[in-house]
Amino acid sequence: MKKIFVLTGEPSGDKLASNVIKSLNEKKKDIEYLGVCGNNLKSLGIKSIYDQKDITYMAFTDVIFNFLKIKKKIDLTVNKVIKFNPSILLTVDSPDFSLRVSEKVKQINPKIKTIHFIAPKVWAWREGRVKKMKKYLDHILLLFGFEKKFFDKEKLKNTFVGHPLLDYMEKDINVEINNFVEKKNIVSLFPGSRDSEIKILFPVLINFIKKMNLKDNSYHYIFHSTQKFKEMIKSKLLPEKLSNVEVVSDDKIKSQVLKKSIFAIVKSGTVSIDVCKNNIPSMIIYKMNFFNYHIAKFLLKIKYVNMINIINNKEIIPELLQNECNPNEIYKTFYYFMKKPNLIKEQMSVVKNTIDDLKSSTSASDQASKVILSYLT
Repeated sequence: MKKIFVLTGEPSGDKLASNVIKSLNEKKKDIEYLGVCGNNLKSLGIKSIYDQKDITYMAFTDVIFNFLKIKKKIDLTVNKVIKFNPSILLTVDSPDFSLRVSEKVKQINPKIKTIHFIAPKVWAWREGRVKKMKKYLDHILLLFGFEKKFFDKEKLKNTFVGHPLLDYMEKDINVEINNFVEKKNIVSLFPGSRDSEIKILFPVLINFIKKMNLKDNSYHYIFHSTQKFKEMIKSKLLPEKLSNVEVVSDDKIKSQVLKKSIFAIVKSGTVSIDVCKNNIPSMIIYKMNFFNYHIAKFLLKIKYVNMINIINNKEIIPELLQNECNPNEIYKTFYYFMKKPNLIKEQMSVVKNTIDDLKSSTSASDQASKVILSYLT
């Protein structure tokens, strides 16, 4: 029986990986799996060697302060992979952790094929990484077509598969949703999937809601959370006594809530693609501590953080970052959009065209699974 070790470092990677594994299982059922997984992969029956949150670190200083813990987890993961002796080590996103594991595994056992899904953003910073990556990666799967030239240049085998979140629109599923969700003027809020992100962005969003309620309390705000952080967010909401705010964590309910939303305020990241796919107007927010921000500002060579803006080289979706990520700026931007429906139409027109261009000709998950399957024969 063939074996695959699946390594994911955060919830978004876990979700993308699960779509690929589902597609792979349709093609070949006799595969044994082990991995570092979140809830999506676990729901497919894949055992995780430890809790995914143990390796979810957000920023430069987080990594520095937790260096010894991370190193121990890398060594532990490498040992588990070698002991499992898979045909393939499939790593998904989280390159600063997962690629270090791939490198060490390849050094110990070159027979294990190493495939990485979601290329590091070498077009944004540290393009020189590709030279090193080609020494230990057998194949890299790309979300976006424009990434291909960076890996072709160094002759690292790659395939543009597209973004799994763009594969399909989920069908409406009959699930029980409470009366709150049935109300109009829903604004979806995405404060992040990491503890450090939520601690920074949650107070900003709450103060925005308070400010907005003084102006117009007809809007209903719903925090989209992972199951892990739902209770934490609810406990933070309780003392605020805001009657028009709620938190949801069930994926099916979150999907319905998003589709019913008139606007979304989104932490920069993968989830913004999902919001755009559902044709929901939005703005991007992000904030980090002083040192992380200036390190990132020094290293990054792009003007925007959102993929729609990067591709169009223009701020189609407003980005409120760092000092601009505050209740007052969010309030002004949101209220401006609500009073200017033509702006929303313009944003949605460009977003739709960009999303259509990003889609691959076939299912991204199907294409990725075919590449993986080719290494199992």
